[in-house]
Amino acid sequence: MRAVVIREFGDASGMAVVETASPSPSAGQVLVRTDAIGVGGVDAVIRRGTLGGLGFETGLVLGSEVAGTVAAVGDGVDDSWVGRRVWAFTGTSGAYADEAVAAVEDVVPLPAELSPIDAVALGSAAPVARFALAHAHLAPGETVLVRGAAGSIGIAAVELAARAGASAVAVTTSSAERGARLLGLGATHVLDRRGGGDPTAPAAYDVIVDIVGGEHLPDFLDVLAPNGRLVLVGAVAGFPLPDFGMALLRAFRASRSFATFSLDSIEREALRTVRAETFDDAVRGDLHAVVDDVLPLSEAAAAHARLDRSPVFGRLVLTP
Repeated sequence: MRAVVIREFGDASGMAVVETASPSPSAGQVLVRTDAIGVGGVDAVIRRGTLGGLGFETGLVLGSEVAGTVAAVGDGVDDSWVGRRVWAFTGTSGAYADEAVAAVEDVVPLPAELSPIDAVALGSAAPVARFALAHAHLAPGETVLVRGAAGSIGIAAVELAARAGASAVAVTTSSAERGARLLGLGATHVLDRRGGGDPTAPAAYDVIVDIVGGEHLPDFLDVLAPNGRLVLVGAVAGFPLPDFGMALLRAFRASRSFATFSLDSIEREALRTVRAETFDDAVRGDLHAVVDDVLPLSEAAAAHARLDRSPVFGRLVLTP
């Protein structure tokens, strides 16, 4: 089979398509013949080599989520999985390939009405957004800001916050065109990347979902309302500076809070339930799978080059 590996960490030119042996499912695993592969911001961060301490080595097959058909199962897995259309989480690697293995606990059957492309646009992103809003204890009538809203997590956060009864859902994004599309998905105010540009937007927010991170994160801590909560779910601009917490200490009497959120902290059964609900929501039209572009697996490096040049709107997807 074909797989996309990292020959050298850094820019997208360090990626290569290679021929390799198909993986065999171990005990408790399934083998999925892929129809669609999600390309995420975390894949680009891993490829750049900026996630230190996690032990990634050259030869790594990128990617974490696929949708396709179960072709084989390992010991201890019910044979009835074979032939079923599924979404699967492969871990931090292994997805950019014609075939991928995943633990059966990380596999969710797909509704007949949902395409594999739409499944990988939502399967990881929407649960991050849903759990992050729950982590922030969002209540109806509160104000929400989604920082970096044009990606798949941000889009899901906008839709979910609006559905939850937020009184305002402001977004930061890089262009008027993206802002207009976010307004169509439930946003009420469009801000520039630094959080300005709309004088009618709330002056402070009860909840901020931040996918960006980076050196400007303290600027957004400063626009939390009293008792406001910022939840960092990504760091596409890198980690904040070590002293970012001083923004909270300077406003001690406002009782603002900062938290991180990762799906790794959620039990697998809860994740499976939420993912199944997400796919049902998409079939009903309550959530939208927004796909920026679909490229062949052989153009994975081109997909990553696009991620490096400018933000995409929604998800990039690879197909074998």
